[in-house]
Amino acid sequence: MDYFKKILRFAIPYRRYGFLNIFFNILYALFSALSFAALIPMLDVLFKPEQKVYQEPIYTGFSGLKDFLQEYINYRVTAYSGDDDMKGLILVVGLVLVLFLFKNVFNYLAMFFITFLRNGVLKDIRNNMYKKIVDLPISFFSEKRKGDVIARITSDVLEIQHSFLSVLELIVREPLTIVFTILIMFGISTKLTIFVFVFIPIAGMIISRIGKSLKKKSDRVQREQGEFLSIVEETLGGLRVIKAFNSESRFYQTFKASTTRFFKFSNSLLNRQNLASPTGEFLGILVIGVLLWFGGKMVLVDKTLDASSFIAYMGLAYNILTPAKAISKASYGVKKGNAAAERVLEILETDNPIQDAANAIAKESFNDSLQLKNITFKYEDDNVLESFHLEVKKGQTVALVGQSGSGKSTIANLVTRFYDVNEGEISIDGINIKGLSKKSLRGLMGLVTQDSILFNDTVKNNIGLGKENASLEEIREAAKIANAHDFIMELPKGYDTNIGDSGNKLSGGQKQRLSIARAVLKNPPIMILDEATSALDTESERLVQDALEKMMQNRTSIVIAHRLSTIQNADTIVVLKKGKIIEQGTHDQLIKADKTYKKLVAMQNLA
Repeated sequence: MDYFKKILRFAIPYRRYGFLNIFFNILYALFSALSFAALIPMLDVLFKPEQKVYQEPIYTGFSGLKDFLQEYINYRVTAYSGDDDMKGLILVVGLVLVLFLFKNVFNYLAMFFITFLRNGVLKDIRNNMYKKIVDLPISFFSEKRKGDVIARITSDVLEIQHSFLSVLELIVREPLTIVFTILIMFGISTKLTIFVFVFIPIAGMIISRIGKSLKKKSDRVQREQGEFLSIVEETLGGLRVIKAFNSESRFYQTFKASTTRFFKFSNSLLNRQNLASPTGEFLGILVIGVLLWFGGKMVLVDKTLDASSFIAYMGLAYNILTPAKAISKASYGVKKGNAAAERVLEILETDNPIQDAANAIAKESFNDSLQLKNITFKYEDDNVLESFHLEVKKGQTVALVGQSGSGKSTIANLVTRFYDVNEGEISIDGINIKGLSKKSLRGLMGLVTQDSILFNDTVKNNIGLGKENASLEEIREAAKIANAHDFIMELPKGYDTNIGDSGNKLSGGQKQRLSIARAVLKNPPIMILDEATSALDTESERLVQDALEKMMQNRTSIVIAHRLSTIQNADTIVVLKKGKIIEQGTHDQLIKADKTYKKLVAMQNLA
């Protein structure tokens, strides 16, 4: 129930639709009960034509309300029809038809307004989830599979709509239908109605036992769905490698195993859920059967109930079955929806450890230096950086080199505050970056990574990510600096060409130059280059390196380098090993020192 309350808060902006739904559901429930009660005068006209009422009855109090209403309708029918029984029959049939018409019109209007609430909640939950996903730190997604996150924002949210939000339709309509129907049933026969209530708790206990394990079974289904979506996502991302290593059958077997588990879990869940309807149906018919026996005895033997009232009573009793079944089905839906809501709320309620401070500063400029003071950081158990200290003065180019795993890329992640340090502090112009707003901090920095992260959009829009509302002329100038303009103009639609998923219509060098153009357009004072040329061929590397040199002019740069030829002109080269600085100086100074850096250069045949 806690999950239901938490999800229900998303309905607050759409509460007017909820109130309209409640209003029309009340009318629906009332007319649903009255439409069956109206059968009594119709049956009286058919089966008791001799019992016409020629004198208007007098109301004697609530205890005689049922007899008063019945006699009053008979009086009106008699007054209208006179001696023509068919006129009376047409009047009563017309009354029943009008009541059923109103019942269905109100039902439609109730469903019409709840649709806006249900779909509005669905939209807002998805929007909130997407906003949260984008806001959460990168570390969160190193522990979650992408497919599982996709499953939560798609199928789990839909499950909430089908289970939790469908309950909103039933909260008012079905209980009120039952209440109004039971009131009229009491009016017809108190004794028979009390007899019915002996069986309802028994039926309820049987149905509740069926639904107890639904949450657990539903949770298994949704987790497995996230599993095979992850496999699909990984397959599409690594299709070239899969084909190159003839691993299609291996991945197929992994996917097949997941869908087989999903098949078993789904069968178990749906078979348990499907048991609800026939069980409820049988229990309902059992109650009707007992009613026929007991009520028939009252009509035929005891003579305490007339036949027309008994037939209408049976209609009313059956009228309870449909909402009762809907309520029992909804209770299963809530149990099933609990699992989906738990997975959705796990994302929505995850605390983001990287938050702006309450009085965060919006820093617009970089004036002096970027400092990393005695930094210690670890992703899991072992320190990646330990007591690390570095200062980058404005206008300097500082290169970080070292073996894989030495902590180079970690520095880029910490400076941009994708992660927070465990100990020490990073400051810009003497201000701890935790005291700056994330937006302004990242606004001071441009990032070009080894993997060119592009989007399934046009060239213009991919470069335009660097600056909101950038003009085409600004985008062209950035592309020229990045040595990208010439190849862009050769594309079928120039800057309006769609580059495909992850930019796969372009070569590695072209993708990298678009990434550089994006960073150039942003024009940040601090540039971070994370092995920006390591994955390129020689010609592409030359073009990209030329673009990088143009971009780094009069700019503060932190260059994480794999190919040492690209950083020989750096103001300072920092050599790292296991998270610690082991050498520092210019290219010439480090070559003369004849230590680790010279060995790295020699291995790349650059000395």
